[in-house]
Parts: sequence; structure tokens; C-alpha cells
Amino acid sequence: MAKGYFSRRFGGYAKKNSVLRSGLEDTINAQLKGAKVSFAYEKYKIDYNIPTIKHTYTPDFVLDNGVIIEGKGIFDTADRKKHLYIKEQYPHLDIRFVFSNSNTKLYKGSPTSYGMWCTKNGFQYADKYVPTEWIHEKKHKNMKGLMKKN
Repeated sequence: MAKGYFSRRFGGYAKKNSVLRSGLEDTINAQLKGAKVSFAYEKYKIDYNIPTIKHTYTPDFVLDNGVIIEGKGIFDTADRKKHLYIKEQYPHLDIRFVFSNSNTKLYKGSPTSYGMWCTKNGFQYADKYVPTEWIHEKKHKNMKGLMKKN
């Protein structure tokens, strides 16, 4: 067996003091050097985008005036990301949160609460109940993107 360290991530053994990531890369490196081929190892980058996957968000409540209300007890990372994506793609939709407790921290030891996150990201929020003002607001004109479920 080859001497060196095993890298599961990169699929094999690399030599102990190698800057290469795997035994296969060590082999290719040696072959290219032996053939006196000019080459560069990991000196370039190529940007690429991972294609988006279409997702669907089902709002908890949509008032007749167009205010969208999302009730949240737990507001985890995935939910926060989802709502930032939605806000970016549908900035005209008025999504608001009603939390069990808006003072709950994003995670243990976080200085940021659910309410602080909402304020920072331009979302209105309330605790436990929908504020009466939200219920009686004028109708929103632009509801583009909001579709009824089949």
C-alpha cells in the first residue's frame, strides 16, 4: 500500500508531503513532469452557476387586502433563506411574520433575534396576533406571483 495519507474526499492516497490532493493527482503530476509538458496545477478558476431548482412557497394566510401572513414558532435558517429569495424575486409582495416570540434568538448564543432579523431585512412582524392595522389596511394593487393552488 502507498505511503502517505488517505483522503476520502479526494479519492485515494496522496504522498505524505504532497501538495496534491490524491494519489491519482500525484500520478498525473509525475507523468506530465516525465513527459516534460508545461502545465499549471490549481492556478486557475472557472466561475459557474448551479442551476436553480424551482420551489413553491405556500403562505399561511393571505388577507383580502393582499397582506401575506406567515405564522412562525421556529424560524430556522432554511426559512430565513427562503424568505430572502422570495423577497428578492417578488419585492412587491407584502409578507409579514407573526411570531410566538420575536425575541427568540436565531440560534443559541446569537445576538440577533427573529424580530431584529425582520427589521434588518425589511419585513414587518408582530407577536402572537395579527395587528388590527394589518387587517384594515388598503388593498395592495400588485399581487403578481401569488397563484391559487389547484
